[in-house]
Amino acid sequence: MLTVDFTRIRVSPGDRVLDLGCGAGRHAFEALRRGAHVVALDADKGELHQVASMFAAMSEAGEVPAGASARTAAGDATAMPFPDGCFDRVIAAEVLEHIPADQAAMNELARVLRPGGVAAVTVPAWLPERICWRLSDAYHSVPGGHVRIFTRGELEAKLARAGLTVGGHHHAHALHSPYWWLKCAVGVHDDDHPLARAYHRLLVWEITKKPAVMRLADRALNPLIGKSVVVYAAKPTAVAPATDADPPGAPSGPLGRREWPAGRVIGRPAVRSWRQGTHSERCGPPTAGPQLEEAHAAP
Repeated sequence: MLTVDFTRIRVSPGDRVLDLGCGAGRHAFEALRRGAHVVALDADKGELHQVASMFAAMSEAGEVPAGASARTAAGDATAMPFPDGCFDRVIAAEVLEHIPADQAAMNELARVLRPGGVAAVTVPAWLPERICWRLSDAYHSVPGGHVRIFTRGELEAKLARAGLTVGGHHHAHALHSPYWWLKCAVGVHDDDHPLARAYHRLLVWEITKKPAVMRLADRALNPLIGKSVVVYAAKPTAVAPATDADPPGAPSGPLGRREWPAGRVIGRPAVRSWRQGTHSERCGPPTAGPQLEEAHAAP
């Protein structure tokens, strides 16, 4: 189940993709299937072990295209062990709500993204999340739990503050919001409650079978109660001095200079992958910093 729309970030074979706060690795796996060089970064080494095992299983099953590769990295989102401009694409799915220093993490995201690169950032949407917090303290008051509720405006403002050009957005997983409201009402950890079990079976059926009626319902409800909001942003390719020919209201960057974004339509940008140096040269194991756990998945 993907939250990010890969048709918007256009991952191509050979692209360098960072899955920041990868968790169970669902977006990293999809990027690898598309032929990318993938790094899955997380602070949880237990999760990383499972992701590395899945990378290896994908390779053995022949699901990894020729030339693609993947590895895991244990690290801190606010101080990542990668050089500037290292990645063509950065995905940060459902991670920023867990990080107290969220602006520092967004600054790091922008630092490791190459000029012209595209980021996809997802967080729990404001209304569904607010309802969960109202229904249950146990939903968020746990070690490593959610520390804030974002509005889309706040998320976009912080991404812009990090130096990114913010573009399109959408909501996802509307059918999951009632499930979490139900869980918060009957007990977040009560997986055996009959109502929670029944709704979970419904979601499993929806994810595995993808019936048309459920897809239509999810699409119709996403703008209202989508569990996640996804924001796409690009790193400007250049900064040019402002001129008298610039139209009123032209976007301006630091020191009043006009920024030239990665594409006319951010979220569906036409950008070329940066190929200065190989993936291992630019984004290989750090010589210092958090421990790197290798998990090669090249066929």
